[in-house]
Amino acid sequence: MDVFEAIKIRRSSREYSPKPVPKKLLLKIAEVAQLAPSASNIQPWHFIFVTDRDKRKQLSESKWAGFLAESPVVVVGCGDQKASPGWYRVDVTIALEHIVLAAASKGLGTCWVGSFEEDKVKQLLKIPEDYRVVALLALGYPLEKLDSSGKPGHLIHKRKKLDQIVSYEEFGKQSG
Repeated sequence: MDVFEAIKIRRSSREYSPKPVPKKLLLKIAEVAQLAPSASNIQPWHFIFVTDRDKRKQLSESKWAGFLAESPVVVVGCGDQKASPGWYRVDVTIALEHIVLAAASKGLGTCWVGSFEEDKVKQLLKIPEDYRVVALLALGYPLEKLDSSGKPGHLIHKRKKLDQIVSYEEFGKQSG
């Protein structure tokens, strides 16, 4: 599957099959994070793949994160704020999006989660002081929801038109 197809099929999945994701596949997905670009090639990231049921349950205790308890894997994206104070958030986010697209290309679903209490996550996962938790990703085999026509519901994406999100040379300018 090429990257354009992975982007088109990617969706936020909040319901997952209990089927575990093989470690070999997790390692393959981790490789793409390793290849992500970063400011000055510092690579200020560290990713924790959490599969332990009790830890996933604890990670799910924030307001919008309840589905993490049933996600077979939670990827915790951490950034070294000391190594790259101005860019660790951007760099970790780029690498996490690489994970999202690689997962989609392998038939896995993901969902970004920003609802977490950083201090609790750091304590639970023994994350060093210099690292910040940037985001969590649910990851696993998604359960399909069908729309009223019987097609997978994720195939219908309501998106703004390109002329609403793209300008040329200056904001709002549509042609050169």
